[in-house]
Amino acid sequence: MHDHRTTTEARLKRVLEERLWPAVYPESVPLSVGVWHAPGEPVPVAEGIAAPRTPIEPGAPWGPPWGTSWFTVSGTVPAEWAGRTVEALLDLGFDENMPGFQCEGLVYRPDGSPVKGLNPRNQWVRIGAPVRGGEDVRLHIEASANPVILDYHPFLPTELGDRETAGDVPQYKLARMDLAVFDHTVWELAHDLEVLGQLMAELGEDTARRWEILRAVERALDAVDLQDIGGTAARAREQLTEVLSAPAHASAHRISAVGHAHIDSAWLWPLRETVRKVARTASNMTALLEDEPDFVYAMSQAQQYAWLKEHRPEVYARVKKAVADGRFVPVGGMWVESDTNMPGSEALARQFVHGKRFFLEEFGIETEEVWLPDTFGYSAALPQLVRHAGAKWFLTQKISWSRTNSFPHHTFWWEGLDGTRVFTHFPPMDTYNAQLSGKEVAHAARNFREKGAATRSLAPTGWGDGGGGTTRDMLARARRLGDLEGSSRVTFEKPADFFTKAAAEYPDAPVWTGELYLELHRATLTSQVRTKQGNRRSEHLLYEAELWSATAAVRAGFPYPYEQLDRLWKEVLLHQFHDILPGTSIAWVHREAAERYARIAAELEELIGAAQRALAGDPEAGATLVFNAAPHGRAGVPARGARPEPAAPNGTGCVPRAGGGYVLDNGLLRAEIDGRGLLVSLYDLRAARETLAPGKAANLLQLHQDFPTMWDAWDVDEFYRNTVTDLTEADEVTAVDGGTAGAVRVRRTFGASSVTQVLTLPPGAARLEIATEVDWHETEKFLKAAFPLDVHADRVAAETQFGHLYRPTHTNTSWDAAKFEACAHRFVHVEEVGWGVALVTDSTYGYDASRAARETGRGTTTTVRLSLLRAPRFPDPRTDQGVHRFRCALVPGAGVGDAVREGWALNLPERRVRGTAAAVEPLVSVADEGVTVTAVKLADDGSGDVVVRLHEARGGRVRTRLACGFPVASVVRCDLLERPVGGEEEHTDDGLGLALHPFEIVTLRLGRRAG
Repeated sequence: MHDHRTTTEARLKRVLEERLWPAVYPESVPLSVGVWHAPGEPVPVAEGIAAPRTPIEPGAPWGPPWGTSWFTVSGTVPAEWAGRTVEALLDLGFDENMPGFQCEGLVYRPDGSPVKGLNPRNQWVRIGAPVRGGEDVRLHIEASANPVILDYHPFLPTELGDRETAGDVPQYKLARMDLAVFDHTVWELAHDLEVLGQLMAELGEDTARRWEILRAVERALDAVDLQDIGGTAARAREQLTEVLSAPAHASAHRISAVGHAHIDSAWLWPLRETVRKVARTASNMTALLEDEPDFVYAMSQAQQYAWLKEHRPEVYARVKKAVADGRFVPVGGMWVESDTNMPGSEALARQFVHGKRFFLEEFGIETEEVWLPDTFGYSAALPQLVRHAGAKWFLTQKISWSRTNSFPHHTFWWEGLDGTRVFTHFPPMDTYNAQLSGKEVAHAARNFREKGAATRSLAPTGWGDGGGGTTRDMLARARRLGDLEGSSRVTFEKPADFFTKAAAEYPDAPVWTGELYLELHRATLTSQVRTKQGNRRSEHLLYEAELWSATAAVRAGFPYPYEQLDRLWKEVLLHQFHDILPGTSIAWVHREAAERYARIAAELEELIGAAQRALAGDPEAGATLVFNAAPHGRAGVPARGARPEPAAPNGTGCVPRAGGGYVLDNGLLRAEIDGRGLLVSLYDLRAARETLAPGKAANLLQLHQDFPTMWDAWDVDEFYRNTVTDLTEADEVTAVDGGTAGAVRVRRTFGASSVTQVLTLPPGAARLEIATEVDWHETEKFLKAAFPLDVHADRVAAETQFGHLYRPTHTNTSWDAAKFEACAHRFVHVEEVGWGVALVTDSTYGYDASRAARETGRGTTTTVRLSLLRAPRFPDPRTDQGVHRFRCALVPGAGVGDAVREGWALNLPERRVRGTAAAVEPLVSVADEGVTVTAVKLADDGSGDVVVRLHEARGGRVRTRLACGFPVASVVRCDLLERPVGGEEEHTDDGLGLALHPFEIVTLRLGRRAG
């Protein structure tokens, strides 16, 4: 037989594109269109509908960047269309290749009730099926002129990312606004041919199935009269019946499709626009659920449901009904799809607390899966938190983006820091925006790493990032792929159904231990440092506000601010979304974040002050009390308590150094700063040991060129290290306050920027503190601070939530080499047996660690570098320009426990309040400093119970005692949501004994006994 395959395939492509798809709407009439351009920010629906309209024609420009225009379309269904299906085709000027990244609309009826959203892949609104001829049509469209930020040539700097700089040039031209007849038979034929053509392309040329499909397609194309497509479509479909009804092989891969619209809570649009994206998408999905009985849709992020409830209650009512029907499925159990590298311990826990509680209170649903398809790497603390929140499954997609190493599993057990395991799935379709195309479905089956042991994978299906969701076209493909020879079986079902079946068939899945490190987007640990500092500061202020409010409530009857703390936590959690905290959103988002963090800080400072004043007593008649919120005692002040201010210690020495510079000495450490302002020695007088690598200078600022191959705010590529400028020239090196305060100030200028640093040896403290202020005006540069240490170590410990993890300093394997930039919270610790060094920070997250051979050839040294600043130009062309302040400390002779203590101390400075109280005793205290208390608060249910969360922090087993400074009636171990997970613990009136495994998290609910 002659081979006409390529001719038939080309014929199919052309007939589909040029004849069949256009024939879906064989007749149309134009609608009349009027418009009102809202000034400023979006207006309420009633106002938008009532505003006067000006006539506008297709082709007319509309929409300044971030503007809102209200269109009204009206017309009459022709009488001759009676009994047929009619739809309105409403094209705002879409580019069909950019759903979610350009203009969008929400359609309303004249009474203000929402109909559905409009986007490039969803431009239709059903008028009737069938219609009555002669009926009038009137619809309103709230259209958002969101500018295209990520264009065909991506990552070009643009001022469109903030309304303050975007200008007012119209972004779009109005396109088709018609009433049209919808030919369902032609639509079905087009999908028949599209699905078969896509499947055919994925089958081997030597397979009989491919040729069977090819011949059937030939017959169908021959049966279509291209001048009478509507009249011959049914005949053409008959030619495809046999090949479409052939069942899939018994061994075919099974794909659980889940309707989905990944909606970034902010990214290339501001938070206020996400509120409308959620409303548009939810309107579309609830409408689709009504039309498609087999469809299931899942939406994560409790915050987005809360936005609907507050801003679009009519849409929320439809969502609640669909949830009750089991078709609209809340998933994820987190407040937002947050970053998981940088949020602190309590913040990551509260993501689950607030997310799961919302779903329980609003819908009575206990979400069991954690849904984070797009987050930039996953903390090793997550498995324990997942289980501690009452969930048991985890889903991600982003690891498929890793650039160096291909992740070895798609279904596996993920083991966290403490040994907790969760059943985890990583969809082999390699997208969280699946369209169920033949190429995607075939890729999922071929790519699936668990072949022979498991048979199932999940496919989040729908347009995402900017929302949009699943379309009727995707459902048409799914119906054909449900049981089709040559394809995987595709079925829409709930995520929980997938996980239940997948876990049952593969209980002995392989185990992955430790973090899920994304080998990409490493610069998200540094970009937009103001946002990161706002987050870090807010987390610690919230910790203090809860601690002192709870203490004051128990000790002095202070009214505990339940609602205020709940609101503030949710605001901080929102800004931990995986495109806000990582610094990858437009300028508008980060400008607003800075403003919100400032308001949060002011509110929390006021709350902390009020609680401490209630504890301290009359400020006019007392002495000064020192409040220590840290989980460890310091300078005679107990952890989470207060004592009278101790006598001021003697000052430390600061003397000139031979050859230039100064020497600082506080009896514990001796630091030498040379004439260049560089730290050239830090001698541990207790251990008689030098801290710094021989011949190397520390606190060395290094400047790198930083222009990644793509993803500017997200990525730093390994080649950045090929060029470096050491900032060794100093404009000034002086002793502070005439040399009596134990501090040295260093000033430098470089490029268009300047930096001032103050190095201090505090009295009685074995640490060198470094305060850095940078006036930053560089472009596409990366600023690091290097600390070469005379420590032979093949790994460093980096703090993460509720513990620390080890990362290599060597590059033995490609997996090791790929971790050239990683995350640490408050410390990085480097150690030889018996002696180590901690580098603690107050606001940075990114670091790198490497090793070098000593010049003698004996042993190695370890260099840790903190990442301070970057200057990418996309999506914010002025990222981090301006003044920034950082604090860090180098702690010689530190063990891991010392690193934990010093990290907390740096981030929680003491507070001084005048009052008559002799002291403020802690509500709780722990005998062993290896156990860290991360939260002391009153129970969220308003019962007055005290809730304490703590964890083992050094990585070993510990037995200790939790002492309580108030009469205890009951002690119950709880989950994160403060629900009991066991019986009452044995205790006495003043506390209880505890035994913890390495890095184990424990939440205790302490009932208070009267009297």
